[in-house]
Order: sequence, then C-alpha cells, then structure tokens
Amino acid sequence: MSEQAMGQALREALWISTQVMGPPLLAILAIGLVVSLVQALTQIQEATLAFLPKLVIGGALMLLLGPFTTTVMSAWTASLFDRMVAIGGAP
Repeated sequence: MSEQAMGQALREALWISTQVMGPPLLAILAIGLVVSLVQALTQIQEATLAFLPKLVIGGALMLLLGPFTTTVMSAWTASLFDRMVAIGGAP
C-alpha cells in the first residue's frame, strides 16, 4: 500500500472517530464542568455527584446517536473493504 493511501486511511479514521465520539465527549465535558462548578460553589465534594450525571448523559447520547454511529461506521467499513479489493486483497 502506498504512503498516500495509508495517509488517507489514517486521516479518514481520525475524522470518523471525531464524528462518532465527539458529541458525547463534548457533552460529558460540559456536564463535568457544570457539576464541578456546583461542587466548588456549594463545597459538596461527593464523588458520585460528579460521576452519575456524566454516566447518564453519556449513555443517553450514545443511545440517541446509535443509528448515526452505525451508519457512519458501516459506510467507512464498506469503503475500506472496497479499497482493499481494488488494491488487490482478493484473489
């Protein structure tokens, strides 16, 4: 495989991972920031108070974005297999 094709595959992999996991990670980051601000203002230092909202929001977003994630990953996988066949991976 040429260096250009490898670079393109790596670039696509990074873009797909950003598309798929970017929104849940940003939401979890925002929730963590809000919870830590509330903890700092109220001086309540409970570990579950920081963990549970992130867990709930992350799980809910992954459930809501499941069809989008499946579509993006399936299309990317199909394009990778097509590229392998074009390069000569099939007999």
